[in-house]
This record gives sequence, C-alpha cells and structure tokens, in this order.
Amino acid sequence: MCNKYKRISKFMSLVLRHQPQKIDLKLDEQGWANTADLIDKIEGLDLTILKQVVETNAKKRFAFNADETKIRASQGHSIDIDLGYEPVSPPSMLYHGTAEQYVTAIQLKGLLKRKRQHVHLSKDVATASQVGKRHGKLILLEIDTQQMEADGYLFYLSENKVWLTDHVPAIYITFPS
Repeated sequence: MCNKYKRISKFMSLVLRHQPQKIDLKLDEQGWANTADLIDKIEGLDLTILKQVVETNAKKRFAFNADETKIRASQGHSIDIDLGYEPVSPPSMLYHGTAEQYVTAIQLKGLLKRKRQHVHLSKDVATASQVGKRHGKLILLEIDTQQMEADGYLFYLSENKVWLTDHVPAIYITFPS
C-alpha cells in the first residue's frame, strides 16, 4: 500500500472506528457511513482512491455494502455500534498476540476488550504474531475456544475474518513457559 493510501486508511480507521465526530461524519447503528459523505469530508479522496484503499488494506479493515453506497469498519470500534454479527462456532484453538509487558495483567484478569467492543483473536499464529509485535516483545497466547464455547461464551467472525468475543478469562489461556 502506498504512503498516501496508508495515511488515508489510518484516518479512516480513526473516523469509522473511534471518532466520526472529528469530521462530522454520521454513522448508523451498524457503523455504516454514507460513502459520498466520507469522500466529501476527507480532502483528496474520491471513489477510485477509496476503492483502492479498501482493496489494498492488508487487514481488510473496511467493507462496502452491496452497492458501495455505504462503508464501515469491520471491527475494532470503541464507539457503541451493533455490527450485526451472529454467534458462530470458532475453531477449537485461536491465538492472541500481545507484548510481554501485558502478560502479568492478562494472567490476572484474562483478555479484556478495554475500550473496544470485543477482544480480537486470530485463527493463525502469523496474524496473531503480527498484531502482538507492534507493542513490544511478542508473547503468543493460545486460547481454548472449544472449552470457552462449551462454557457458554459467544464468538463472532467479522467480515475480515477476525474472531471476536467479549472476554477471555485467564483459565482458557495457555501462556508460554
């Protein structure tokens, strides 16, 4: 992704996930924004560039509706929206990458969603590792989602294939020794 697209993508993440008011953008209850409004409110953005940003985003953070008149972030919101995802059964094991400095807190409280709507989990080690090493020395956690689901925890799969849940108690986490 070129620098211009990366810059636009980061700004779109900010306004579609956290601060739509920064550009006076209106999101509906499911987090959708009018595509034309987004284009009007971001300098230098047009539909061609927007489509390129959506298509080339490595994490596939954004999705259009069927006729591309609306756009939203696929997950990661800190604002209250209903993405409309239905619970689905996860693979028996999912992964979460974190930084070494957070391990003690995770051992005590588990994985918390904090300011976001969900805890994010990955189906593969590579993705979890990429996410975790952004914040320091990587620690890869294995999550026993089979047991969590058996114990009544719900899981959702976002449009960009990120697994979501409300909380992962420490008893379901395997920590590296």
